[in-house]
Amino acid sequence: MKIKIGTRKSKLALAQTQMVANEICNTFPDTEIEIVHISTTGDKILDKPLTEIGGKGVFVSEIEKALQNKVIDVAVHSAKDLPVSLAQGLEISGVLKRGNYRDVLVTKKDNPIKNNADFIIGTGSLRRRLNLKRLYPNVSFENIRGNVDTRLNKLENGEYDGIILAAAGLERLGLNSNEKFDFTPFEYTEFLPASCQGIIAVESRKEDFITPIIKAINDENTFLSFETERYILKLLNADCGMPLGAYSYVQNNEILITLSKDSEKTVCGKEIIPNRFSLAEELVSKL
Repeated sequence: MKIKIGTRKSKLALAQTQMVANEICNTFPDTEIEIVHISTTGDKILDKPLTEIGGKGVFVSEIEKALQNKVIDVAVHSAKDLPVSLAQGLEISGVLKRGNYRDVLVTKKDNPIKNNADFIIGTGSLRRRLNLKRLYPNVSFENIRGNVDTRLNKLENGEYDGIILAAAGLERLGLNSNEKFDFTPFEYTEFLPASCQGIIAVESRKEDFITPIIKAINDENTFLSFETERYILKLLNADCGMPLGAYSYVQNNEILITLSKDSEKTVCGKEIIPNRFSLAEELVSKL
């Protein structure tokens, strides 16, 4: 059996796609994988913030069209980059086990963050800016776009004094240890990540031949968190411009949810898994 997997061309997207391909081949050894590279609007326009060019959808719309037109059989996404609504006839059939959900402050070696206006942090995320402002109220911010390598190069070249990246991306690229930089991870209790951060999502056509294959590699606990955090996004109709932080995890048949909006008020709670959506609604109502 041959499966065509669609993905963006970045090193991180390809690394994550290979993780999905490996899971499929380990579970179904006779499978032949073809990886199809697809350029998205978000990859082509790098000089503007995402909020100005269409939000999260700029990373997935071309890939979803390829799925709808049966050019590819499945697509691999960073779950945090998915828009609130998927294209017609498509679904997330499964997810891999969640990677490191944390955000990481990256600074030059032996140049730790300083709480003054001369220390410039590169990030286009309002959520990250507000989170860091709570910890270091006097730092300055400038927008930054580009893949992980590009951002690290800009930091090394002195365009910024620090940048904030997702820990999962650094780890999947093997860039979480580098003699040129210091890496300071944030725990979710002080710096809430984006909804679904660290999760790799596999998208397909509904009720397609590929569905049972993807479900066979799905990580159930991660999928529960994925569904719950996505539901929070839908309740708030959140796009990439909303500074929403959300994190959940499953433990002993319960799900624990923490979320905040505008990084001002944080709410949290836990419930048995069947009541996870009701808990999400209750917490959202408290924001």
